[in-house]
Amino acid sequence: MRPGPRNLITDVAGLKVGHAADETVKTGATVLVGDAPFVAAVHVMGGAPGTRETDLLAPDKTVQEVDALVLSGGSAFGLDAASGVADALRADGRGFDVGGQKVPIVPGAILFDLLNGGDKDWAQSPYNQLGRAALAAADADFALGTAGAGTGATLADLKGGLGSASLVLDGGYTVGALVVVNAVGSATGPNGAFWAAPWEFDVEFGGRGPVTGFDPSQEPVTKLNPRAATTIAIVATDAALTQAQATRLAVAAHDGMARALHPSHTPYDGDLVFAAATGAQPLTNPEADPVRLGHAAATCLARAIARGVFSAEPARGDVLPTWSRRYGPD
Repeated sequence: MRPGPRNLITDVAGLKVGHAADETVKTGATVLVGDAPFVAAVHVMGGAPGTRETDLLAPDKTVQEVDALVLSGGSAFGLDAASGVADALRADGRGFDVGGQKVPIVPGAILFDLLNGGDKDWAQSPYNQLGRAALAAADADFALGTAGAGTGATLADLKGGLGSASLVLDGGYTVGALVVVNAVGSATGPNGAFWAAPWEFDVEFGGRGPVTGFDPSQEPVTKLNPRAATTIAIVATDAALTQAQATRLAVAAHDGMARALHPSHTPYDGDLVFAAATGAQPLTNPEADPVRLGHAAATCLARAIARGVFSAEPARGDVLPTWSRRYGPD
């Protein structure tokens, strides 16, 4: 396995990602949209999720494909970003046809970024417009770090951010991950190295090597306000998966979150993973291929988490330093 040409989730052909942000509020939204509807699933392991339209992603539900997936800041207010995306898609004639009416299927998830130093005294929630703007900006290339839904993300001890990574498997399948890192816990050890270091390719998040100085007898570093959290992610592949198989892909990808964040899946995180499958490549080995795809998804997600934190940039009003300010070159 090697990273794809962009090392982004958009190495999965037919997918695009768009960002929009409000620097004053310190928040934003990110959308993953396909050239055509794609199979999607979800698995939630955090204790405090905030979601839209995730029940319909169960394998026994009528609708098996979605038009887009949305990740947003703003806690419950941020769910309106998906409404903005749905409105814009409907205007473009996209959506599930119900008697001639187009109903775009746009599941979404939010994170809590209301205590990050931004001005939240809005008269009207900005998230509907942020969703629309993110969709309009969708492209194969997109920014990491302090961008989109990662604009106001934080960790226990560092500024968080938005990350992505990809892998091309030996059999030709492509797998990618997109994540907003806003966890209760930490992505780094005492020496500033990332917990995800064993899965790093080249120097994609600094090449600092393994964590050292870690004392397993000590309590992990966590946010003083544990409710200000949640890491939300999407893993994607060009393999042809059923919704049930995509659900298992999301389950496997959670291993990557546990590798990269200490602790993860806490009662105060809304940790979840969406899975997307474009179906461009049929499975050649229905028994072995899902195992390989799940391993690649977990690896991509661990790397994407580290890349998001590594790429964060300082901004006015930040309440925490970026990785580069604390651990980067002087």
